[in-house]
Amino acid sequence: MLRKTVYFFGFTFFGLTFWMCKSLPDLNQYVSTPIPIDNPMDSAKIALGKALFFDTRLSKDNTINCASCHKPGLAFTDGQKTSTGINGQKTDRNSPSLLNAGFLPTVMFDAHLKTLELQVLVPLQEPSEMGHNMRQLTPLLRKDSVYQKAAQDIYGRDFDAWVLTRSIAAFERSLISMSSPYDHFMKGDATALSKKEQTGLKLFSEKLYCTECHVPPYFTNYEARNNGLYLDYGSDKGRFRINQDSSEIGHFKVPSLRNIEHTAPYMHDGNFGSLEEVIDHYARGGAGHRLQDPIIKPFTLSKKEREALISFLNALTDLSFAERL
Repeated sequence: MLRKTVYFFGFTFFGLTFWMCKSLPDLNQYVSTPIPIDNPMDSAKIALGKALFFDTRLSKDNTINCASCHKPGLAFTDGQKTSTGINGQKTDRNSPSLLNAGFLPTVMFDAHLKTLELQVLVPLQEPSEMGHNMRQLTPLLRKDSVYQKAAQDIYGRDFDAWVLTRSIAAFERSLISMSSPYDHFMKGDATALSKKEQTGLKLFSEKLYCTECHVPPYFTNYEARNNGLYLDYGSDKGRFRINQDSSEIGHFKVPSLRNIEHTAPYMHDGNFGSLEEVIDHYARGGAGHRLQDPIIKPFTLSKKEREALISFLNALTDLSFAERL
């Protein structure tokens, strides 16, 4: 499978790196992205990470890769309520977008992991996802001459877990999507948003105060909160499972709204299939869970206001990243 992957991106690793260097934007664009000291951005490293991202050997049965749950054509989500892992197993949660993941101070719905490097390990070793063991996986990939040479050239070491996690994390940090009509409007292009979209922006920020949780420019506050999705959260109680703190039952990280037009279904478990359903939920004031965030209160919107709000949300779409893939 690797040979097919490498041939797709380039006939040798050098070819792969050259292809990526041509297609990637100037690395200066990542200056504002928080970059770990131990993993600076580099085109060759991103290229290696991209190859690994699409390599099915990262799963125990060689059937899925990272892109199986984070499809470029769906803004790096998978379009399912909950994702499908090896042996057809279903995961507990919806697959979040990886776009702009480099800006996240914490990752996962529980908002508990502090780096993308750590996050890479979770799906690789989770039995219901890729189900592999790093002690078995890294020696397997080290035997591949392309990956081994890349590890030596980029990191000065044999291919190992360090190389794997740093490379995939670097590729994920390269997935920048910050050139939506909204962004151009905020930069001074008064024509970038239609009047309808501008009305939606005003509703979003001034009437509904959605910006309390979905803070521009990334449209998330990065916090884990209870949005009143259920009265009883059942087996998945959110961040509670990390700290066993009863005050965190039903707390899930606030997702970014960028590219939301392409990331349905919504919520941590994919409970809502459309933006209309999401708006209905909040208009009702949530389900009324005892730990529901107090900011969530019932509201009413006219048909035109609802249409304007959805138009604005769609104006957060930026698929220019696809041109660099």
